[in-house]
Amino acid sequence: MERLNPMAVLVRNEPGVLARVAGLLARRGFNIHSLAVGETESPDVSRMSIVVSGDSAVREQAIKQLRRLVDVIRVTDLTGRPHVERGLALIKVAAPSERRSAIIELANIFRAAITHVDQGSMIVEVSGNRNKIEAMIDMMRPFGILEMVRTGQIVMARGQAALRVAGQSVPLAGDEPEPGQDDQTNDNGIQYN
Repeated sequence: MERLNPMAVLVRNEPGVLARVAGLLARRGFNIHSLAVGETESPDVSRMSIVVSGDSAVREQAIKQLRRLVDVIRVTDLTGRPHVERGLALIKVAAPSERRSAIIELANIFRAAITHVDQGSMIVEVSGNRNKIEAMIDMMRPFGILEMVRTGQIVMARGQAALRVAGQSVPLAGDEPEPGQDDQTNDNGIQYN
């Protein structure tokens, strides 16, 4: 089984940053298992939740490469740290009237929602960690999955520490800057306040 390594990456909220980050990881041959991005509490900063697969050497190299990008403010490795991880899946499943109650019952067990019903199908919305979503998909397969879409996983460390722009944050335990790099600069010496 592949090892999945979640990381949180703060980047400047500017056009092209997502393409530069994804392009860097792709060019270096990293397998991106999941990538989700959205604005943070600061409109100038976006947070990327990236999950790469590989061993610890792969994870460390991905982090080093990300820290070299000018647009990257901070990279935090959440592998092995207590964290909350969530994703979302919409699953359109074949649902003739005689099978709908079984689909609804499974949705209730998984705390999923039925978001649409028509004559021949239902759309089930499930959110949770990767294992929960995979289990729900497996349970829906016998009914006939007509279409499916999933978001990337988002991750956040547990506890009181917060990953925010330098000068406004409490560092996460074990997230000390590298030598010559303080909380307010990336590897390129760019300062963020």
